[in-house]
Amino acid sequence: MKILPEISRTLSEYLLIPGLTTEDCTPDNVDLGAPLVRHLVGEEPGIRIATPLVSAIMQAVSSPTLAVALAQAGGLSFIHQNQLIEDQAADVLAVKRHEAGARTGETRHRATVDGEKRLRVGAGINSRDFKDRIPALMEAGADVLCLDSSDGYSVHQARTLEFAREEYGDDVFVGAGNVVDGRAFRYLADAGAAFVKVGIGGGAICTTRAQKGIGRGQASALIDVVQARDAYAQETGVYVPLCCDGGLLNDSHMAMALAMGADFIMLGRYFARLDESPSRKLQIGDQWYKEYWGEGSRRAQNAARYGQRGRMVFEEGVDGYVPYAGSLSDNVERTRAKLTSTMISCGSTNLRDFHRDALLVPVSAESFKQTGAEVQLRHPALDAAE
Repeated sequence: MKILPEISRTLSEYLLIPGLTTEDCTPDNVDLGAPLVRHLVGEEPGIRIATPLVSAIMQAVSSPTLAVALAQAGGLSFIHQNQLIEDQAADVLAVKRHEAGARTGETRHRATVDGEKRLRVGAGINSRDFKDRIPALMEAGADVLCLDSSDGYSVHQARTLEFAREEYGDDVFVGAGNVVDGRAFRYLADAGAAFVKVGIGGGAICTTRAQKGIGRGQASALIDVVQARDAYAQETGVYVPLCCDGGLLNDSHMAMALAMGADFIMLGRYFARLDESPSRKLQIGDQWYKEYWGEGSRRAQNAARYGQRGRMVFEEGVDGYVPYAGSLSDNVERTRAKLTSTMISCGSTNLRDFHRDALLVPVSAESFKQTGAEVQLRHPALDAAE
C-alpha cells in the first residue's frame, strides 16, 4: 500500500487569477480551436474542432440529431456503442449523409467537416466486439472512435488499440480512457491512443466512487495527467490531446479544466438537457425536464462496459431528470461566450497560450461560503407595492 501525499481536489476548489488584458484580447481574436487527435509537435492534427466540446458516449445524449447540431456548432459527438453494431453504423452514416450546410440553428462557426465537406462524427467502441465493430464503423464513415470504459488502464484497451493500428494504420483514430494519473496516460499513449480521456467517478450521473471506491478529484487528475502529457510530448515529439470527462457542473468548471491543460471537454448532462438529445421531454409541475440516465445505470443495461459479465449485478450510475434548457446552438454559443470572456480576462487568445499562462489558486472553505452566498432577488410584487 502507498498513500499519495496530496488531497484529491475538484475543479470547484480553484479560481483563476486575471492576467493582463491587452488590445489583442477581443472576442473576435479568441480562438477556441483544439486538436482532437495525436500529432507531431509543431504540426497540425488530422482532426481539429473549433469548439472544444464533445458529447458523451451515452444513450441519453448522442443521437444522430445531436451529432449533426454539435458538428454544425464546431464540436463533435460520439454515437454510443450500447446497441447493435449495424444500428450504430446506421447512426454514423446518417450524420455523414447530412448536408453540412443545412443548419438546424445558426451559429457563427468549422462546422466540423471532413475533406469532402461532410459533417464529422465519432463513435464509441468497446474492448470485446471491437474486431467486428471497428470495421463496420469505419465503413460507415466514422471520423474518430473512442473506447468507452469507466477505467481505461487496461491491457484490453491496449489490445484494441493495437488491432486498430494493425488493420488501419494512420487511417483510424481511437481515443482511450478513462484515466486519473500519469501512469495510465503513458500506458495508453504508448499503445497508440489518439487522445486520452481523464476522469473516473466525477460525472453527475456516475456512482463509481460510491460503489467501488475508485477515482480521483477531477482537478487533481487533470494536473497529474497534463504533466505526463507534456513530458511525453517533450520526450517523443508526439502530442496526445486530453479530454476532460466528468466533474463539470457549470461553464466556469469548463474554463478551469481548459486552463489546467485539457484540450477539449466531454459532456453528458450538459447535452442531455437540450432539444436535440434523444430522451423524452416531460413536464413536472411548472418545470420542463429531459430524462437522463448513466451508462452504468440499470436502465442502460450496459453491464459489459463495467465488466459485469452480461448482467447488472450492481449499478455505477443513476436514472433521473435534468432541467430542460432549449436548443444546442443557443447553449453552445452561450458557453463559447463565457469561455471567451474568461480567456480575455486571463490575457489569452488561444487555448495553447491559456494552458501555458493560466495562473490558478486553491480556494479555502471560507471562499466557498462567500461564493455561495444567497441573495433574495426582488419580486415584481414588491416593486408594484412601492
